[in-house]
Amino acid sequence: MENKGYKKGINRREFLQTGAKLTAAGIFAGLGTSRLLAAVGNGPMENPVERITLNNGVKMPVLGFGTLYLNDAVGTNCVADAISLGYRLIDTATIYNNEEAVGAGIKRSGIDRKELFVTSKVWVEDSGYEKAKKAFETSLNKLQLDYLDLYLIHRPRGDVKGSWKAMEELYKEGKIKAIGVSNFTPEQIKNLMADSTVKPTVNQIETHAFFQQPGDLEFLKDNDIKMEAWSPFAQGRNGMFMNEKLAEIGKKYNKTNAQVCLRWHYQRGIVTIPRTSQKAHMQENLNIFDFELSGSDMKTISKLDLNVTQFPEWE
Repeated sequence: MENKGYKKGINRREFLQTGAKLTAAGIFAGLGTSRLLAAVGNGPMENPVERITLNNGVKMPVLGFGTLYLNDAVGTNCVADAISLGYRLIDTATIYNNEEAVGAGIKRSGIDRKELFVTSKVWVEDSGYEKAKKAFETSLNKLQLDYLDLYLIHRPRGDVKGSWKAMEELYKEGKIKAIGVSNFTPEQIKNLMADSTVKPTVNQIETHAFFQQPGDLEFLKDNDIKMEAWSPFAQGRNGMFMNEKLAEIGKKYNKTNAQVCLRWHYQRGIVTIPRTSQKAHMQENLNIFDFELSGSDMKTISKLDLNVTQFPEWE
């Protein structure tokens, strides 16, 4: 995603602060503020984050930490906090302008580099063989790393094939463990694979309860490419954190709307990278592995699909 201005939906801090009012209004009847707050959880993560195997054999965490808009000292603190709680997948990009902050957060965490799965992305202005190679080295230096676990073409614009050729070479040299794309349609992926020697491992796209993209998911599964959701909560747009259907499902498991959404992605085989600056929400997002949505729950969520992007300004 580009780092542009956007109209925010309600965030979870506002949601929790107004929980009592919502309950009184009947929106979350039966759940109650105390249970809602208890569902967030502040304790240590009880379940390690599972890793799935990409089509080249590399293992990737199914749940990670997104860093869009987390810049400077805030970004550094958030990354360090996320790692301390158990996150191992950290996602950034050139266009986020925070790779230095992310790298500082990784360094501050003191964790063994081998335990982490770090993703960055080459931006449109750096597309092409030579530019992509230079952009990669710049990102690596800013992150203070010797290699990246995943490097993506951020948008299907510019000299995509030139960028991919550069990434294939870096991959074969061992400087990148896996390469992939972001915001590509199935047709664009087909075109890329027609002239490539390395298949993309991941396509990071917009997908959430209101824009589920089942056709893309089916295509990616058929081609052994992992779908990764760059905004699993749609940034709270369309009232996701207040959605009554999600709340009704969450009530059965003593879970929040956010946790229900992440669990829904997980059960569909989709990697998620939710972003938050709040440590309590970081912990909340990790606590999704101790329950399972029923078939009827999954069907209920499938009916929330509006089949339209919630980010028209990024199209």
